[in-house]
Amino acid sequence: MALRIPRRLFCAVFRSPGRTAVLKRMFVAPDPGGARLRFAARAVLGIGLAVVVCGLAGHSLAGAVTGGLAALLALFTVADPTVRGQAVTTALLPAVGVPVLAVAAELHDVPVARDFAFLAVVGAGVYARRWGPRGHSLGVFAFMTFFVAQFLHATPAQLPELYAAVLLSVLSAAAVRFGVWCYERRLPPVAVPAPPAGTGLARVTTRQAVQATSGAAFALVVGQLVSGQRWYWAVGATWWIFVNTASRGETLVRGFRRVLGTVIGICLGFLVAVPVDGAPVPTAVLVAVAVFGIFYTAAVSYTWMMLWVTVLAESLYGLLGVLSPGLLALRLAETGVGALGAALAVAIVLPVTTHATTDAWIQRALRCVHACTAEAAARLAGSATADPAPRVAELEQLLGRVRLSVAPLVHPLNPRPARKARARRVLALLDDCAREIRGLVAIAADPEASHDARLAAACWRVEAAVEALTAGRAEPVRRPAESPAEPALAHLHGLERALADLAEPLRTPSGSRLVGA
Repeated sequence: MALRIPRRLFCAVFRSPGRTAVLKRMFVAPDPGGARLRFAARAVLGIGLAVVVCGLAGHSLAGAVTGGLAALLALFTVADPTVRGQAVTTALLPAVGVPVLAVAAELHDVPVARDFAFLAVVGAGVYARRWGPRGHSLGVFAFMTFFVAQFLHATPAQLPELYAAVLLSVLSAAAVRFGVWCYERRLPPVAVPAPPAGTGLARVTTRQAVQATSGAAFALVVGQLVSGQRWYWAVGATWWIFVNTASRGETLVRGFRRVLGTVIGICLGFLVAVPVDGAPVPTAVLVAVAVFGIFYTAAVSYTWMMLWVTVLAESLYGLLGVLSPGLLALRLAETGVGALGAALAVAIVLPVTTHATTDAWIQRALRCVHACTAEAAARLAGSATADPAPRVAELEQLLGRVRLSVAPLVHPLNPRPARKARARRVLALLDDCAREIRGLVAIAADPEASHDARLAAACWRVEAAVEALTAGRAEPVRRPAESPAEPALAHLHGLERALADLAEPLRTPSGSRLVGA
């Protein structure tokens, strides 16, 4: 069975500068300290241990699959900023998953009640993100527990085995994460920024809960029309498209990337998963490679992560003895339905515009630039309590959110080249700011670095530049003269130049809006 991709779409996706950059990041992306490599290797170890433990406990294939998924989620979604917080969240996973698993299995033969329960889990899971990383992790675990019950057609008679599989696998994953390979304890805690605040429907998580539930309802109904057996794929696609997005543009781009990754994964499946046809040893190797690929590429490219997710699903269906070209085509169709449901939801139901989200994240990043500068200057002045390192970590997180928010504007299929160029310019200049900040902080960490009176003046100018940019004032931001020889002042002047250059792309001709307007 051949899958045809229009040549024009192929060229737009794979031959554009943006997509070329994604491919380069995928294969030659920097991995400081081997963090992604360790993350992926530990995941293979933890999930492999969970599956082996389930096998030694005498569990069936369904139990092993459930346990493997529980371990994957425990290692992938738990992202609290401290090891203690991660341990607490991991311990809470079964408390959320077991009741959801019971509801899903008990309602297996009551389709209408099952569907409404699934939609309730979707809404509650997204709404829980308002409580930060722990709420997000528990929401994902609840959703995926209901999802795997549909995947395995779980019945009440299987519940004791599935309960045990979840508990054993979470314990196995925890033993690897917090005992055998706890590299987090050597890393400084990083402040993960929360989404822009609000109340009621102005809160992003509340809007997304309504949007995700609406999109999932569409996907559920249409998905069942496409297939009465595999409809849950469409709901799963809608759910995951809403993860880590905060605006209409972000969601649309993520939906496109999910479909693209699924297409590539299906093509790869014809080459590797279909020939393997569920043979135990080759399938185990393929599953391990897919798990490694999911964890290794997650921070680099959602498209590539989805490729490996698709290969993993194909391998599991091979083990269950139902993998076929027709099933792969059905997965693509259901993924398309889920992406369409997400797109309709963000376009019609309480839409959050890209420019509103982009403005908020850019302003937070700029304020963090000033905070980093102030902490570094205080350190250079001799303050024993000033510590710019946490601010730098926060800035890196905020810049990651800016890139995610601006992604729709720099996407290869964006038909507005002027807006795309402005957005790329903003990203480049923000990266320049971050580079100058890192250099300044490195100098401030030197105990022999001395304070220069000119540092205070330069910091005041940085503060004034940030205030002018975030307040949207029309007056030009002062561009400094050539950099002095002193390293600290050179970084500050470089920062001033980057902020001055940001004034033009961050404003429309009216001088009132940032790049997302």
